[in-house]
Amino acid sequence: MNTRLRTFLLPLTVAASFILLWHVGVTLAGSTIFPKPHQVLVGMVELTRRGVLVKYVVASLFRVSAGFLLALLIGVPLGLLLGWFARAFEAFNPAIQVMRPISPIAWIPLAILWFGVSDLAPIFLIFLASLFPIMTATMSAVQNIQLVYLRAARNFGVKRWTLFTKVIFPAAMPQIITGVRIALGVAWLVVVAAEMIAVNSGLGYLIIDARNAGMRYDLVVAGMTLIGLIGLALDLLVRRLEHLDEVRWGFNN
Repeated sequence: MNTRLRTFLLPLTVAASFILLWHVGVTLAGSTIFPKPHQVLVGMVELTRRGVLVKYVVASLFRVSAGFLLALLIGVPLGLLLGWFARAFEAFNPAIQVMRPISPIAWIPLAILWFGVSDLAPIFLIFLASLFPIMTATMSAVQNIQLVYLRAARNFGVKRWTLFTKVIFPAAMPQIITGVRIALGVAWLVVVAAEMIAVNSGLGYLIIDARNAGMRYDLVVAGMTLIGLIGLALDLLVRRLEHLDEVRWGFNN
């Protein structure tokens, strides 16, 4: 079987089997509350007709994009600097390790206090959730670069800025991308939790609103399904970065 075809068919087979087991399980249980797969699909169609689906997906993606890109723009440069300069790492790493284990969900009361019920609250939470995985992955990537690359660059008289842009950053990219993938997954989790509490739109709000408005569990599961599918799409998008020529050589690091 062709490799590309197998890559497509195997996940499709697993998904079809899961949907079948889901349908059979609900049927055998005789549940009148938990929806069957076709009821979830009907719920998605209903949300689309009401104009709610696209609106809420766009709202969630906007918040994730804003918070995540801000964390990326700050976390990668800081990680490079802290990973390269040993004294800076010794000074700031304890504070980072104290802040890093604090769940972003624990910041929700403070985010609402500071930013109110607005987009800024979930964006702030997503920023915090993404910053530390990106920063720590970047620091670790720089510290684990093989010395042979650095010695070769220095033997050729490569200056510090060129060393950063042409050697250190490309060599660290594979591990940075891994950190970015983890951070993006965490950010997508956090936006859903934040939207259940801090705003009145988005997929998280859709889930809690459907639960409260007449126990519409078909819409609840529809929201959950959309969250999973969008999360898969975002992960695949980030993984495409691994195929860039500027990144590929770093996998041999």
